[in-house]
Amino acid sequence: MINLEINNQPLQVPEGATILEAARQINVQIPTLCHMENREPIGACRVCVVEVEGAKTLMAACSTPATEGMVIKTHSRAARSARRNVVELLLSEHDGNCQTCERGSDCELRKLAEEMGIGDVVYEGAKARAHFDDSTPALVRDNAKCIKCRRCVTVCNEIQGVGALFPQDRGFDTIIGPAFALDLKDVACVQCGQCAAVCPVGAIVEKNSIDDVWKAIENPDLHVVVQTAPAIRAALGEEFGLEPGSRVTGQMVAALRRLGFDAIFDTNFTADLTIMEEGNELLTRLKKALVNKEDVALPMFTSCSPGWINFAEFYYPQFLPNISTCKSPQQMFGAVAKSYYAQKIGVEPKNMVVVSVMPCTAKKFECQRPEMTASGVQDVDYVLTTRELARMIKEAGLDFNSLPDEQMDAPLGLSSGAADIFANTGGVMEAALRTAYEIVTGRELPVDNLHIKPVAGLEGIKHASLKVTDTLADWKFLEGVELKVAVCHGLGNTRKLLEYIKLHGTPYHFVEVMTCPGGCIGGGGQPRYTDDSVRLKRIAGIYAEDEGKELRKSHENPDIQKLYAEFLGVPLGDKAHHLLHTHYKAKQKTVED
Repeated sequence: MINLEINNQPLQVPEGATILEAARQINVQIPTLCHMENREPIGACRVCVVEVEGAKTLMAACSTPATEGMVIKTHSRAARSARRNVVELLLSEHDGNCQTCERGSDCELRKLAEEMGIGDVVYEGAKARAHFDDSTPALVRDNAKCIKCRRCVTVCNEIQGVGALFPQDRGFDTIIGPAFALDLKDVACVQCGQCAAVCPVGAIVEKNSIDDVWKAIENPDLHVVVQTAPAIRAALGEEFGLEPGSRVTGQMVAALRRLGFDAIFDTNFTADLTIMEEGNELLTRLKKALVNKEDVALPMFTSCSPGWINFAEFYYPQFLPNISTCKSPQQMFGAVAKSYYAQKIGVEPKNMVVVSVMPCTAKKFECQRPEMTASGVQDVDYVLTTRELARMIKEAGLDFNSLPDEQMDAPLGLSSGAADIFANTGGVMEAALRTAYEIVTGRELPVDNLHIKPVAGLEGIKHASLKVTDTLADWKFLEGVELKVAVCHGLGNTRKLLEYIKLHGTPYHFVEVMTCPGGCIGGGGQPRYTDDSVRLKRIAGIYAEDEGKELRKSHENPDIQKLYAEFLGVPLGDKAHHLLHTHYKAKQKTVED
């Protein structure tokens, strides 16, 4: 431990801690625009400078290690003056109008300017080179607003391992973007939106679908339904001042009903459906491998995260046969809504609009994929992020926190707790095993409260194994098999796991991949700013939602059973395969490939 003093307050910190970390230990908030949790500091913005006794210059708190006997003033006149000057210089280059910018009330630069009492742009001069890129379905880049903090570069390269964004040129001419000044559509961008989630200003945001959704709702000739992803219910409340992890399912339903949607359904319903299809697909692959001795693509990878699908298509096409053929719950919902539900209510699929509320920007891309038209038209029409839904609720003048709890509509609104935990890293794996194990043995998973603890939490790559014993007659080929599974979240961790499998082969039968750190609860469209403390609170909220439900296993959902009995037939049957399954193909990494 190291002894030091901050603002006349003595404290001890572990060796290796930075001044910024030391200050936070005693709840002293030093501003920063480039710092990211658990990443090597780069000291790019210089907003975090502090005064250190004996030092010749001010020191960047994010990158300066604390040392024995150090005496620090975090908000001395010199430190405050330097920070103010840095922010004034950033404002002089930042070509953004806070009055119309959608990030105006959620802009870290504006917040700092307000805290520092900066009322005017005091330095007038050249602006950064402007380039507006709306080439993808998911994201919009506006280089004129970029303050070159490099957070997007850090998350894209170090956390996601994608490498779509880099600093180009030097000095004042530096721009942040794809190589050779290409647009995002021309490079291997998976459209996960983590760049938009960490950008402190409005230089990268999700593509706005709010106006399109309002127009659909207001068109009397259209039947507009909405589905809500499991992660939304533990995060939406943050946009209205509630603690991260607050469960607002009922209030969310009430808000959606008052916005004018014709029916409010739950993506959780088709998360349960996904488990039925995916669990049976896994068991079928295992039977082919163990009984028929066929050359089957194992391990089987989950397929519900569209950023991961993009990543595999760009970087690991050799693993595409290993990916489950199941569509994501979002896309399954669209296909079921425009077939099964449309028939029930007598509406033509072309006159039905399906809107998704998702924690994920890549879902905007996914719904436009050419594979996603099993109903005869585009299965999902529009995707709103959690942030966009919050803006619609505010625009409609609804007092969210005073809304009553209301229920989802039938027949696509009932779900199990297993569907809720799709939001968390490890949740899809746990949900699948709850059902698959019971199908094979006739018994519940032999774990505490149905939770498989080794696959929970924020460790980047997690492993678990489960020995299958006392199987039912149809599943004797699995008797004594040790089912080995892995879970990874964040595409950088996914790359590590895939490279290991390439070099050493696989010990696994089933692998869950989530694009974003923490899973969907940390998605690129969730309320900002998301760090591990926020992720853990949202994860806890989702587990509480699961544990509070009477139904906690997907195969016990009576409306799923009814869907098969009335419409789909059996899991993996012909109709299910047509509506709920698909395949993917390799993509070029850049236009030059």
